[in-house]
This record gives sequence, structure tokens and C-alpha cells, in this order.
Amino acid sequence: MKLSDTGFTAEEIKEKVNKYMIETYERFDFVAQRGEGMYLYDENDEPYLDFYAGVAVNAAGNCNEHVVKAVQEQAADLMQTFNYPYTIPQALLAEKICTTIGMDKIFYQNTGTEANEAMIKMARKYGIEKYGPSRYHIVTAAQSFHGRTFGSMSATGQPDNACQIGFGPMEQGFSYAEFNNLQSFIDACTEDTIAFMVEPVQGEGGVHPATKEFLTGLRRYCDEHDMLLLLDEVQSGWGRTGNIMSYMNYGIKPDIVSMAKALGGGMPIGAICATEEVSKAFTPGSHGSTFGGHPVCCAAALAEIDELLKNDLPGNAKEVGSYFIERLGKEIPHIKEARGQGLFVGVEFDGSVNAVEVKHECFKRHLLITAIGDDVIRMVPPLIVNKEQCDQAVDIIREAAEAAFAKNKANSKVA
Repeated sequence: MKLSDTGFTAEEIKEKVNKYMIETYERFDFVAQRGEGMYLYDENDEPYLDFYAGVAVNAAGNCNEHVVKAVQEQAADLMQTFNYPYTIPQALLAEKICTTIGMDKIFYQNTGTEANEAMIKMARKYGIEKYGPSRYHIVTAAQSFHGRTFGSMSATGQPDNACQIGFGPMEQGFSYAEFNNLQSFIDACTEDTIAFMVEPVQGEGGVHPATKEFLTGLRRYCDEHDMLLLLDEVQSGWGRTGNIMSYMNYGIKPDIVSMAKALGGGMPIGAICATEEVSKAFTPGSHGSTFGGHPVCCAAALAEIDELLKNDLPGNAKEVGSYFIERLGKEIPHIKEARGQGLFVGVEFDGSVNAVEVKHECFKRHLLITAIGDDVIRMVPPLIVNKEQCDQAVDIIREAAEAAFAKNKANSKVA
């Protein structure tokens, strides 16, 4: 929908949001009217270089033409039906996902947090039915983020985070251990522990990739102690880390893996994939979703995956991501570290610069990024990004960091 079609000004649209919507977001001060490839365009058709991609969603680019066409054609044929009849997009997508990532079974959800809820439920039911009523304990990582519904929120290892504060006691059955510390995870186990649940790359925790020793160690310990390895690939999945799934970078396979974001190419879809044995925990009536496996979303996901594979976007993420991280580490001032995996990229500042202020300064220069707390900026651009666009981003971030440093220094003098 174009602003010119509504009869309202951009300021009037913002006023309607302020009046009628419950706001929990810090808004970029522009009206996003359209997207194309690496860019979002505002109400004046001014381009913004998009290095947040709807927070790791638009992997094949904003409004990828093949994804758009798939959505339009499927919406004209069948918009929605519940999961009683078979639908063609569901079937084709199920085969495509399972064969591509080497898993046996899939269950569709709508979002990442729902996918993680389903993963937790499946692991608990598997443990209770196979080993007894108390075998449902799950160890997750400190500084992890798994979502905002109660199960996934309780699994999130950030008790001081705003996503948990004020919502009462978290669900029982979770313990937190230190990320990238195998012994910490082992020490957190009890005789009732059924699973380890981790992100291969911690996103909201500051963009920290797992070490190979850590993930392979978790896999080995699970195999030796009749436990499950649950991987949350909501952000890291489908090409972002230089492989189709991040776990493929480590030479391991999970018992259950969750996914969402990039899977739908801009349409809301989530899913879990599981091994044949573990998937048997879900039986008729044990779990469900009205919109899970929505025909239009499945059609979009099929087109998105085809674009990712046909154009080797995971390979581009690996090559360009390595180049981008190296340049950031060498050229951005006031930083402690530039890190990441593929095009899942974080820059941690040394304390002299506020990351939120850097984000704002980047916005002024028409670069869209996100910030994690006061210390880290995160970049998750579409996987079609090239080195020249990364160079442009580096130049803007350098200017933004210097501007933020000068502002912080001036404020310190005033104080």
C-alpha cells in the first residue's frame, strides 16, 4: 500500500500508530513503503541500505520477485484451510526441507517462538513417555534467547531481560549453563535432564558463535546419556551462517531443530524438524496449529528456498560475511571485537561508544542495523549483499561510531 493511495501524510500515519497501537518497539522514524533487494524505501522514495532484513528474515532480498509471484499465485488458488485436507504447498515444502537439511519429519508453526515451544513440548513428551514422569528437565544457555511465549521465555537464559521481568515466575524445568562451556552444561544436568537446548549462534546474547568443541561435545554427551540435542536455528538457519543450517558447519545433526525467519522469505512461518524416533512423541491431539502450514506461507517458503539454493546464497554469506567481519574489525573505531558466522555479524564496542547511538547515527545516514543493549550492534543483511555494499556499510558505521563517540565525550564534559 502506497501512502499516496491512503490520502494521509506520513505524520498522520505515525500519529495513528501512537494513538491506537500498544507500542513496545523503538521505531525508525520513517514510513516503509516498499522494499527491493538490498533496500527499503521511505515515504519520499528515499532508499535505506538494509542490513537488518526484517531481523534476519528477507534472506533472498526484500520483495524477491519469485517469492512475491508464489504468494500471489497461491493466494488466488487457496488462501487458507485447516490441516484436515492435504495441501500441495505443505507437501512439497515438507519434502524440500527434510531432504535439504537431512531430517526425517517436520511440524509447521507460524513463528520462531512457536517453533521453540513445539520443540520443548516434543522433547518433554518424548522424555516422559520413554523414561518416566520426571524426565523433562532441559539445560539451556545463559544469555540465550528463545522467544516470548512462556515456554520459550522460560528457556531464555536472561532473567534480567525485559522479556522476562514483570511476568511472574517462569515455567519450571529449565536450568541455565555457560555458553561455550561444555563442563558447565554437564554440571547442570540431573538424573531428570532430557535435553540440551542451544542456539548455534547466540543472537540476542550478543552474536556469539558456538565453538566446534562445544557443539560436538554436547552431541557426544547426549548420545552417551540418552538425551536429546535441541538446536534453535530461528535466526541462524537457511543460509545465514555460510551453510544451509548452522549445525552443518559443525558436522553434527540435532534430534530436533527449530526454524522460522528466513524460511518464509517475508511471510510468517516456523517449523521444527525431528528424527523419526523423536517425532513419534507427537500424536493426534497432542499439538496443533490453525495457521501452521498456511498454504500461502508454504508457497513463499518453497520459492525462498529455491532462491537460496539456486543462487548459492549460503556460499555468498560465507564469502562476503568473512570479508565484512574482517573489514569491521580493522576499520571501526572504539570496538572490542567484530565477530560472527557468515552474515550473522556483531560488533562489540569498548564502552566509549553506545551501540544504540551508533544505530541512530547509522539511520541518519540511511543504513539500517539493530543494537543489542548498549554494547553491540548486529547486522543480518539479505544474503544477496555484495562486497561493495559491505564497504558502504563499513564507511557509514565508522562515521556513526565517531559521531557517537563525540556525542558521548561532549555529554561527559557537561556532566
